[in-house]
Amino acid sequence: MKKFFRRLSVVVMTALAFSGCSMADAAASGDAAAMQRNSMYSSIFMLVVFFAFMYFFMLRPEKKRKQQAQQMRDSIEVGDKITTIGGMVGRVVHVTSDTITFETSEDRVRVEIAKWGVSRNDGKGSKEKSDSEEILNSNNE
Repeated sequence: MKKFFRRLSVVVMTALAFSGCSMADAAASGDAAAMQRNSMYSSIFMLVVFFAFMYFFMLRPEKKRKQQAQQMRDSIEVGDKITTIGGMVGRVVHVTSDTITFETSEDRVRVEIAKWGVSRNDGKGSKEKSDSEEILNSNNE
């Protein structure tokens, strides 16, 4: 990523230097139309650089995150341990195209939610005990 920033800064500085030189040449020769044209080109160039920056550092990463989240939600299977966006944790017992039904506790309380409401999929989870139960047991021994 550092290499990209270095290359981008070199390209921007080079372009600004060239636009500055041509404006100085136009000013020295007294050609007002050429000076105005160079100013317009440098403004357009800066807009293009700005939109490229916005795309590569804001829009593209957000699109990638959304894609990964959708892929995670599509890969949920029966038996997976999930966490909802509201903080509820449970094991999946039924999956449809739009909804997921999961059990929240030993009492077999079942909750049905929309797939978009899942924030994390912890997988099959071979451990039966949670991390907090393991810490409590190790402290008691």
